[in-house]
Amino acid sequence: MIQFNKVTKIFSPNSAALENISFKINETEFVSIVGKSGAGKTTLFKLLLVEETPTKGKVFFENQDVHKINRSQLYKLRRKIGMVFQDYKLLPSNTVYENIAYVMKVIGASDEDIHRSVSKVLEIVGLEEKVHNFPRELSIGQRQRVAIARALVHRPKVILADEPTGNLDPYHTSEIIQLLLKIHDLGTTVILATHNKEIINSLEKRTITLENGKVIRDDKKGRFIL
Repeated sequence: MIQFNKVTKIFSPNSAALENISFKINETEFVSIVGKSGAGKTTLFKLLLVEETPTKGKVFFENQDVHKINRSQLYKLRRKIGMVFQDYKLLPSNTVYENIAYVMKVIGASDEDIHRSVSKVLEIVGLEEKVHNFPRELSIGQRQRVAIARALVHRPKVILADEPTGNLDPYHTSEIIQLLLKIHDLGTTVILATHNKEIINSLEKRTITLENGKVIRDDKKGRFIL
């Protein structure tokens, strides 16, 4: 489904964010990308979303080189991928419903489809009763669940979660990880980027470890070893 083939990304002559990276991720896998801050985790996501271009190598999604997709057609790729950020990126003046519905409006969905889809993802993340609340009225864990609902609402094939628990306490961290596992059980491919040792060791899922822009481990049932 996803393949990085000998990918190198250099931002300056003396700074290689990624160096000769190769791996494949199959449909419906749950994969953790781990490493210290600056290891290259976010750069991987940006290359897949075509927000950055590789210096060398190729990135494939469903057997298509994503960097050969016409710019006017990139929206088709990005509709298949949902993105969850560490800092939520919610619109503060919009309600929970409006934050999630915005994604559907951008792709031209009907009001009926928007209402049905938003209601469904709010049920999945357990926030049906918060539909009319604003982000400031939610706990940090609830805000992240709204962010996950927004990433899920357009029915993507893949969820990219970039340090989604970085701002959360242990209780809310566990809550968000359980939610990602639930989404995975529904048939969505999940790629989690984190440097949280406890999360990785508790998941016992495939783990790709980055260090200084290189893959140093790829374990089927990984542990955090750095």
